[in-house]
Amino acid sequence: MKRYLIALMICAAGVLGMKAQKFALVDMDYILRNVPAYEMANEQLNQVSQRWEKEVTELAKEAETMYNNYKSEMVFLTDEQKKKREEEIVTKEKEVTDLKYKYFGPEGELYKKRQSLMKPIQEEVYNAVKKVSEEKGYQVIFDRASSQSIVFASPRIDVSNDVLAKLGYSK
Repeated sequence: MKRYLIALMICAAGVLGMKAQKFALVDMDYILRNVPAYEMANEQLNQVSQRWEKEVTELAKEAETMYNNYKSEMVFLTDEQKKKREEEIVTKEKEVTDLKYKYFGPEGELYKKRQSLMKPIQEEVYNAVKKVSEEKGYQVIFDRASSQSIVFASPRIDVSNDVLAKLGYSK
């Protein structure tokens, strides 16, 4: 009898302790497409990137021209002149590589610019998602855009429009 009573108490505690987990989905791509500041930041990044790409391309063309001139004049140059020209070409090519790395490398200017423009927007969206989660009692909110494992989800659990409303961009 004692064992039966203990088992019954454990089951009752388990049933009382369980409560339904609430979860929802958001589509970050959809949210960000509807935030004007994000679109402006993307446009600004594209312009800067194109300007830097043009600068790198022009420098690479200079190096290529130097190399082509060297090839065509090589028969007329002395060994000392050849060596000097080769060093100049190598220096120019290194300059191109360094500039490309400076602008587009993992810690380059484009990365820093993206961080400075996007981080405030991402934090604002995160805070809006957090507020929606707290207000509606969700324990977890998944990002539909970044999760490839979600095959189907009911549109009823998508709170993307609620997040946009929190941001002040009602749909």
